[in-house]
Amino acid sequence: MRFDLTDLKLFLHVVEAGSITAGAERMHLAVAAASTRIRNMEIELGTPLLNRERQGVHPTPAGRTLVHHARQMLQQAERMRAELGEYADGLKGHVRLLSNTNALTEFLPEPLSNFLTSHPQVNIDLEERLSDEIVAAIADGKADIGIVAGTEDVTGLEVFPFRVDRFVLVTSPTHPLAEKKKIAFVEALDSDFVGLDRASSLQRFLSDKAERIGRRLKLRVQLRSFDAVCRMVEGNVGIGVVPETTAARAMRTMKLHVIELSDDWAPRNLMICVRSLRDLPIYAQDLVKSLAQPLDMEMWVAKA
Repeated sequence: MRFDLTDLKLFLHVVEAGSITAGAERMHLAVAAASTRIRNMEIELGTPLLNRERQGVHPTPAGRTLVHHARQMLQQAERMRAELGEYADGLKGHVRLLSNTNALTEFLPEPLSNFLTSHPQVNIDLEERLSDEIVAAIADGKADIGIVAGTEDVTGLEVFPFRVDRFVLVTSPTHPLAEKKKIAFVEALDSDFVGLDRASSLQRFLSDKAERIGRRLKLRVQLRSFDAVCRMVEGNVGIGVVPETTAARAMRTMKLHVIELSDDWAPRNLMICVRSLRDLPIYAQDLVKSLAQPLDMEMWVAKA
């Protein structure tokens, strides 16, 4: 078989996007060129790799086998590049990092900034996802490192402690709920909410929690950041669910009332997860090390 790395990357992008056109765009290739490459791969193998339908494409059994091996081969190639990079200037590394909303907004900016400053040759592709989606992506090899809620089932993955936080409810001091110190999420659903953008993993999480008990969030405003949510809450536009760290910081400059949520999902132990630390490129291992809690560095070194 005469597949090069471009062929393998293209095929993975096409399968993940469900479209040859979208896969070609991700690889910055003309659609005709991408289609020809995949057709040549099928001719080389003597079997179809994609089922082509009007709604898009999906892999055949042979295609699924190729996806599995292509991911392993590309990961190995990336690791080789990283290790050779210790001897040759100019080689760059790339890390695919997925994070849930809480970790992304509250804890990642500072350690990521420090890492990128000390590793100028490394680029990070950071994407916000729901925790369960992140676990699945790491297990499937679609991403290198994930940061998820500690309540997720991470069987088969290696995990490292990241940070600890909890969600709280914030209201204005004059809101009817402001007399409470502790509340269940369901008790707050009669009130208007201020939330994050619909694409936010946290907003989807909260909407799902409400729908599971036959209710809907009454969202009056949706914003791009927790700080903006707190500003609107201060103005009594509605109430909001934010990380406790956000609430504590906001209260330095805003008039807010913080209510503890009694739900079992409110405490958030955030974890780093990877398929195999040893199989990651050295620079990706360095990123895990820099993100993990300092008290667990001894454990990290032992596992590494």
